Amino acid sequence: MLDANIKQQLNAYMDKLQQPIELVAAYDDSDKSKELKELLEELAGMSDKISLRDEESADVRRPSFSINRVGTDVGVSFAGIPMGHEFTSLVLALLQVGGHPSKASQDLIEQIQELDGEFEFETYFSLSCQNCPDVVQALNLISVLNPSIKHTSIDGALFQEEVEQREVMAVPSVYLNGQSWGQGRMTLEEIVAKLDTNAGAKEAERLNQKDAFDVLVIGGGPAGSAAAIYAARKGISTGLAAERFGGQVGDTMSIENLISVPYTEGPKLVSAMEQHVNEYDVDVMNLQRAEKLIPAETKGGLHEVRLANGASLKSRTVILSTGARWRQMGVPGEEEYRNKGVAYCPHCDGPLFKGKRVAVIGGGNSGVEAAIDLAGIVGHVTLIEFGDQMRADEVLQKKLRSLKNVDIITSGQTTEIVGENGKVSGLNYKDRTTGEERHVELEGVFVQIGLVPNTEWLKGDIELSQHGEVVINERNETSIPGVFAAGDATTVPYKQIVISMGEGSKASLSAFDFLIRNSAE
Repeated sequence: MLDANIKQQLNAYMDKLQQPIELVAAYDDSDKSKELKELLEELAGMSDKISLRDEESADVRRPSFSINRVGTDVGVSFAGIPMGHEFTSLVLALLQVGGHPSKASQDLIEQIQELDGEFEFETYFSLSCQNCPDVVQALNLISVLNPSIKHTSIDGALFQEEVEQREVMAVPSVYLNGQSWGQGRMTLEEIVAKLDTNAGAKEAERLNQKDAFDVLVIGGGPAGSAAAIYAARKGISTGLAAERFGGQVGDTMSIENLISVPYTEGPKLVSAMEQHVNEYDVDVMNLQRAEKLIPAETKGGLHEVRLANGASLKSRTVILSTGARWRQMGVPGEEEYRNKGVAYCPHCDGPLFKGKRVAVIGGGNSGVEAAIDLAGIVGHVTLIEFGDQMRADEVLQKKLRSLKNVDIITSGQTTEIVGENGKVSGLNYKDRTTGEERHVELEGVFVQIGLVPNTEWLKGDIELSQHGEVVINERNETSIPGVFAAGDATTVPYKQIVISMGEGSKASLSAFDFLIRNSAE
């Protein structure tokens, strides 16, 4: 089940177990149960602190297993085989149930331990989903730290009947005490904040007490991370406020054009960026959504950024790096059937449409790559491109055309997503050449039509382009002295990770130059 290299690494990890743990397995006659049994037997053989026994109760999912701290109520459960992206979740669960300390902050740990109530979480994941491990690992840790909280992670592709019954059409999908509770990527801090109803007010009070910064970065993607690092290296007071550290990069599966890194994946890059930022004296403030920019009254004075939780942050300079999000089609049915057949991440949600008919909207690189990936999972893919030809690289178009279960429609304008019984059943589109209205029967629609900048909160306070981008010059200066901008939220051409990193660095250097030329008021 595990190759020699992985076994060697796991043996080193298992040496860190501080308390005995017990693996309790539930099998059936399937091939997956045989794989699970082989995996668990290998794990049990790696440490004398690990024991293995069969689950006697018939009222459990099969194949599944739980990891329990012997003699306590501490434990986590997996339904399925947590390999692929979830293998790290398995390793962390073994270590944490076995007493190895978490790297979470002590304040957050205490907040989790103080949560009051009985919570039973279930998370549906897919092994190809790069966002699912964040949620699985966060809820596993919460259940380890607070025995009143239980968590089971479920491979949606393996328990299709259950997924159909609950109409799970997007992962990660979280249920709390049997009711739908959340969907999509969530960090540990986000989950705890959602459980702790007093968290927002307490955080706002804490933020309001902070001194003014020299540089305040809004956004934690590639541009924001680079800006924070370059500012902190100058030895000046640096803050970074982000709604979600990593931004859109965390939803990116494969990254092949970052110079010196032949291949990586979004979550790995986000983790590396966060680690790099944390090596410097940067005050990182997560889960913070900016809602209002109040420019300084005088050049060199303090700018104010008001946050959604009511707090305000002040700084002599501000770097706006709020990035972008998936662009929506804006057609009837899109919002109604979001996560009920309408999806934006083919890598995350593709396995839930195994054997079904889906459409991909968009013929650029992202759309064609999505169609190619989905063709290996689903029954049939229909790609719909608004223009009279696809815009993707020729090598991608050639690959797509070679696939037998793909239809390509150009000059197609999607006009409506339709559904039955609360989920997608098809879409309508107009042939832009003939004007004819047509219908395609399908179960899923993956929207891949580009990005829209996260700048709505800046309207009226700073100059924006007709596309909503922050207008900048070659020094990343905006229309407000002392306010700079970088990355996908700006007018800089070519929205690429490597460009955002360079732009963030440049914005920070420009901010430093502004500070030394303008005295504080």
